[in-house]
Amino acid sequence: MNTKKTLLLSLPLVGLAAAPVAAAMSASATTDLNLRSGPGPQYAIESVIPSTAEVDVEGCLADAEWCEVSYQGTSGWAYSAYLTTPIEEEPVVLYENRDRVEVKTVTYDDTSNAAAGAGVGGAWGAAVGSLIVGGPAAVAAGAVIGAVAGASSNVEEKSITYVESNPVEPVYLDGEVAVGAGIPQEITVYEVPESDYSYLNVNQQQVLIDPETRRIVKVVR
Repeated sequence: MNTKKTLLLSLPLVGLAAAPVAAAMSASATTDLNLRSGPGPQYAIESVIPSTAEVDVEGCLADAEWCEVSYQGTSGWAYSAYLTTPIEEEPVVLYENRDRVEVKTVTYDDTSNAAAGAGVGGAWGAAVGSLIVGGPAAVAAGAVIGAVAGASSNVEEKSITYVESNPVEPVYLDGEVAVGAGIPQEITVYEVPESDYSYLNVNQQQVLIDPETRRIVKVVR
């Protein structure tokens, strides 16, 4: 009799121990993506999230462009145009679907003056345009990024060396510097001799560009 009572009293405790613990929403990077110290391209790069890697999403700003995330123990901010999460087994871009994925809204108060070019070697200039992300469906499916990622692997080392040896003045654009991002037509790009690519300094990061599509094919890190 005592044994039966002990077993019955233990059952609720077993049920409590097995209850699932709520976790942060996960998302995947569709390209190598900067993890920054704040929500904007003017903030220092803390790490790089590899393409297809998963992050925990703590929440996004009200405009949904930047999300607070954690990757391998490092917390920071990532541009949500390159973060996807599955809905009904289909990847959707966070910044176009924040209501559907019910991501938490967070705020950011910069009290450290980190936005003034900290970690990138100088004062931040005024943005003169925006990097072109491309259609959300194309980004989610990896169509745009996949095409230029293939080109990235074909970039010769001499082209990278030329870019590193011949720096140009930076152009400041809203958005994030990433493979697949497009350069606006009004922005002048520079030719890489004996190469199929052009180059530019975007937000103090050197990039190689396909001159026909004007999309970034490689970020020189």
